[in-house]
Amino acid sequence: MDDQNGMSIADQPLANGADEAPAAGLISQYVKDLSFENPNAPAVYQNQTPPAIDVQFNIGAAQVGDEVHEVVLKIDVRAETDGQVAFIVDLSFAGLFGLRNIPAEHVQPFLLGEAPRLLFPFARRVLSDAVRDGGFPPLLLEPIDFAQLYLQQSEQQGIQPNVGDFGQA
Repeated sequence: MDDQNGMSIADQPLANGADEAPAAGLISQYVKDLSFENPNAPAVYQNQTPPAIDVQFNIGAAQVGDEVHEVVLKIDVRAETDGQVAFIVDLSFAGLFGLRNIPAEHVQPFLLGEAPRLLFPFARRVLSDAVRDGGFPPLLLEPIDFAQLYLQQSEQQGIQPNVGDFGQA
């Protein structure tokens, strides 16, 4: 059935203002915690051997309000040269995500797969700048497929995630 404007009734906005369409959006992002340690300066700058770098990631998510979740991407970096610590960086970069009308089975895959993907480029820049400001060459981390990591961890735990549109490459 069409109205006088030629739109079908199904295509029109709901008169009561109810919006049932699923929506996910980044509300804000921020550095939650940042620590840079350079315990062996200035001697560490005399070493010509490039440091061995160990990078660890952790992702946490918590509901902080009605339809609002905080996702924290924690990145820990330790660089050592010849058994001597060159630098240590601990970064917790967070984002607030608004989720509305998202089916329950898609919330966790979004928060642990898609949300970190959105935060990562900004966390990567903060980390790179901190390392550079500490007197070292900028550390540029390779992109990470967080959705694939989420799927792998779910499989290891014996959970069959329902990722829907999230995490599909």
